[in-house]
Amino acid sequence: MSNIKLFESKQIRSEWNEQENKWYFSVQDVVEVLTDSADVKQYIKRILSRDEMLKSNWGTICTLVEMEAADGKRRKVQAADAKGLLRIIQSIPSPKAEPFKQWLAQVGSDRLDEIENPELAAQRTRELYKAKGYPDDWIEKRMRSIAIREELTEEWKNRGVKEQIEYSILTAEISKATFGMTPSQYKKYKGLKSQNLRDHMTDLELIFSMLGEASTTKVTRAKNAKGFIANQDAARIGGKIAGHALKELEKESGEKVITSKNYLPETKKRKELTSGTRKKK
Repeated sequence: MSNIKLFESKQIRSEWNEQENKWYFSVQDVVEVLTDSADVKQYIKRILSRDEMLKSNWGTICTLVEMEAADGKRRKVQAADAKGLLRIIQSIPSPKAEPFKQWLAQVGSDRLDEIENPELAAQRTRELYKAKGYPDDWIEKRMRSIAIREELTEEWKNRGVKEQIEYSILTAEISKATFGMTPSQYKKYKGLKSQNLRDHMTDLELIFSMLGEASTTKVTRAKNAKGFIANQDAARIGGKIAGHALKELEKESGEKVITSKNYLPETKKRKELTSGTRKKK
């Protein structure tokens, strides 16, 4: 979440480069926000056809940076730093150009503040969720789940697990043992596409997700797991601990923990429902 910025309630993916000490932003997201274009790639091609100087320097202005794609997987996308974006904006006739420049400067300033005071980053994440309409009690659980997740991934990193490729496999092991579904199956059950699964979990789903990952961290340390295979075993054990607790709660309460409910806006739900009905016809 800390790598998603909001400009006029629209999301712009970003990635902080520690070595260069600056943000890189998804060019596609920025162009879409400024133009509301239905076909961003074609719009960029038109920009380049009109601006020969920009076209000749495009390879210098843009670089490939790994960010989360529409399907939830991390892929390399065209990205530019603040200076590069300002050059691109010059070729986009948009009334939002000037406000965007001010926003860009603020984002850079905010990051410097966050380096000095890391708590500010957490606070801004809270504000982002609040702006999306999430209730305060849910936000606090989500913030805690982020902290628990970060603690687990840091543990994996220190124990020789390869980032992204193996992280996703281990995460799937925990999810299967806890909920009986992989994250991709879970998303499909909730009717999600590119959205973050945990951003659409109920309070109880978040709690059991946290229990699975916190238990995995505890087991990983207790067994001193090193390498992918050992950590995979720890992930299954951690997930099973949460899974047993989930089944026990369902047995005693007579209610299912896993639900198809999500936090998609009602307008989007209706739109997807209408689209699905048309396809059936």
